[in-house]
Amino acid sequence: MSQRAFANRTDGGRQLAAALEHLRDASAVVLGLPRGGVPVAFEIAQALGAPLDVIVVRKLGVPSQPELAMGAIGEDGVRFVNEPVKRAAGVDDATFAAVEAAERVELDRRAARYRGDRARVPLVDRTVVIVDDGIATGSTARAACRVARAVGVARIVLAAPIASPRSVEALRDVADEIVCVEASPDFFAIGEWYRDFSPTTDDDVLADLHRS
Repeated sequence: MSQRAFANRTDGGRQLAAALEHLRDASAVVLGLPRGGVPVAFEIAQALGAPLDVIVVRKLGVPSQPELAMGAIGEDGVRFVNEPVKRAAGVDDATFAAVEAAERVELDRRAARYRGDRARVPLVDRTVVIVDDGIATGSTARAACRVARAVGVARIVLAAPIASPRSVEALRDVADEIVCVEASPDFFAIGEWYRDFSPTTDDDVLADLHRS
C-alpha cells in the first residue's frame, strides 16, 4: 500500500475495524490512547458494538532524551520502571521521582478532563483492544499494555492503522495480539500515512466519548 493510505483517523479506524471483526463476540472493551488514538478507537467500538473508554498513561522519559522511556505510569497509582534504561541513562532515584511527579500531575489532569463524573468501564478479566493512530517507537503502546495488565485484564489486543515493523515485533512480549492495517518497511513517521493528520484536541476526545 502506498503512503498516505488513510484519509484521516476516522478512515484509519474504519479500515482497522475490518481487521478486528473476529473480536465482535469477544465482549471486548476498546481503549483509545488520548489524544490521537481516540477517534480511531471510536470507529472500532462502533463496528464491534463494544464500550469505549480511554487508557491514560504517561511515559517517563529520560530527561536528556524524553523519547527514551525509563518507565511509565497509569491511573490508580500503576507504575513500572525500566531499570536497565534508568541505569544506562545514569538517572538517580531523585531525578526519576521528579519526572514521575510532574507526569503524574498531567496524567491526573487528563484523566479528570476526559472522564469527569463518568465511571470507568470495568476491565478485570476482560479482553481489551488498546488503540492508537500509529505505533512509531512503541514506548507509549508498551506503557499502555503494562498498565492494562496491571489492572487485571485477561487479554490485550494492540491495534493501530500503521506501525513500524520493528516496533510490532518488539511489543509482542506485552500484547497477546497485534493488529495493524499496515506494518510497512517504508515506515518513517505516522503522519506520512494520513492525508489529514490534524491534531486531535481534548474537545475531540470528549466528543467521541460522549457519542459512544
